[in-house]
Amino acid sequence: MSDPSARPRPLLPLPLALPAAAASALLMYASYPGPAIWIFAFPAVAFLLLSLIGRRAGGALLVGLVYGILFFALLVSWTSRYLGPIPWAALSVVEGGLTAIALVPIALAYRWLPRAAPGPAGRLLLLPAVVAALWVGRELFIGNWPYGGFPWARLGMTQAESPLAPVTSWLGVSGLSFLMVLLVAMLIETTRLGIWRRPLRLIAPAAVAAVLLFTPLFPTAHAGSLRIAAVQGNGPTGYFDQREPYSVIDAQTAATEPLYGKDVDLLVWPEGSLDYDPFQDAATARRMTRVANSIDAPLLANAATGRDDLYFNTSMLWPRQGAAEQVHDKRHPVPFGEYVPDRAFYYAIVPDLIGLIGREYTPGTNPPVVDVDGVKVGLAICFDVIYDDLVHEGVSDGAEVLVFQTNNADFRGTDENLQQLAFARMRAIETGRSVVNVSTVGTSQIIRPDGSTVTALDADEAGAMLEDVELRSGLTAGVILSPWIQQLLVWGGIGALLFGGWRSRRA
Repeated sequence: MSDPSARPRPLLPLPLALPAAAASALLMYASYPGPAIWIFAFPAVAFLLLSLIGRRAGGALLVGLVYGILFFALLVSWTSRYLGPIPWAALSVVEGGLTAIALVPIALAYRWLPRAAPGPAGRLLLLPAVVAALWVGRELFIGNWPYGGFPWARLGMTQAESPLAPVTSWLGVSGLSFLMVLLVAMLIETTRLGIWRRPLRLIAPAAVAAVLLFTPLFPTAHAGSLRIAAVQGNGPTGYFDQREPYSVIDAQTAATEPLYGKDVDLLVWPEGSLDYDPFQDAATARRMTRVANSIDAPLLANAATGRDDLYFNTSMLWPRQGAAEQVHDKRHPVPFGEYVPDRAFYYAIVPDLIGLIGREYTPGTNPPVVDVDGVKVGLAICFDVIYDDLVHEGVSDGAEVLVFQTNNADFRGTDENLQQLAFARMRAIETGRSVVNVSTVGTSQIIRPDGSTVTALDADEAGAMLEDVELRSGLTAGVILSPWIQQLLVWGGIGALLFGGWRSRRA
């Protein structure tokens, strides 16, 4: 074993570290849908950590840029579907750059902690734990800043269809990310110290692996069922789609008509299922009332609405008698998609693109829950599914089933809808709730609390799903503990890193 008091040197020379970081990005992308090879997330983490070990801040930043920019360029390539390469390149560079900056503390941990705590416990337990905590801190940093963040690339979300997913019902998505990085970091340090000398050193990583593989779902209580119809109209809902007046609601209505006369408790239409604001357009309101009465159930629909000179992305529960009283406004409008932060600055750079976004959506403040004849239904609109706070708030407010409405029409033929569907599946597992994920153009699914699919609609086809959707009550440990776990990991990781830096200087 090398002298821990010696100046650390990079494990991989830079000409090897950069290709390793690129390989990590490729493997990490392949762990997300569409490839969805979840096991690839582990070698992806390993390649990146090996590239960072022993690096100074400058070298770590370069490694992080190679990894971050390539990874995001692959993961969010769907952003170029209609608007071309500029938004795609901008998002990839910004998120990749933030990733690189946030990876520097991990490199510093590999330089400082072996000198601060040189014993086996420090190397095999403390160092991997701090590295894993800093990884989660990086995910939360990017997921919250700037402009509300973009938590699309969290490691735990790669495991929606793996045997590891039930861990989220106990520890949340961040807890799963932590354990995955912890396992990889432990194996790296165990190998560096020599497994063959002391095989008992494998006990700790074996215990973490056992937790990951064999943790059962956190139990929630059966609370009956709700007969839900979800309709995918496949109407012209894309930003640049040519449409006639009321063509979207007509498509939704046509796909709903085969359900008339059947037993339905709630009819769900996707985000963007209405052409006009029903609170301002009487014809839209009459059409919605007609549909609700024809199916003899309240209609949960969505439209852009205006109130007090502000615009909102609004879901509304439209009863049979008309005039919705329960509404939920999207909590996290998408920057540069639904509003433009610092518009004057960005307009001066790319006026043609910024000019396309004429309407500025305002973040909602109302609860993400509606009451359907005594059953509380939790809501999330499109990308809001990736934000922990909103989903957890709905369940904490008593939601017994979750409904996610989305419009994927601008991303037809890309991985975006598959990635978003995987996040919806992970939310079902994390919260112990059934999820109805309905899109304008697909892919729409009804998902059980264990993450399995009840029924689905193919993309780019009009259709309807009608199922007795299981209701569940009670909060999972993942919902209750997740905010505390995140705070513990963020501040614990930073505190341990700073203490390690201080101790290493003294050493």
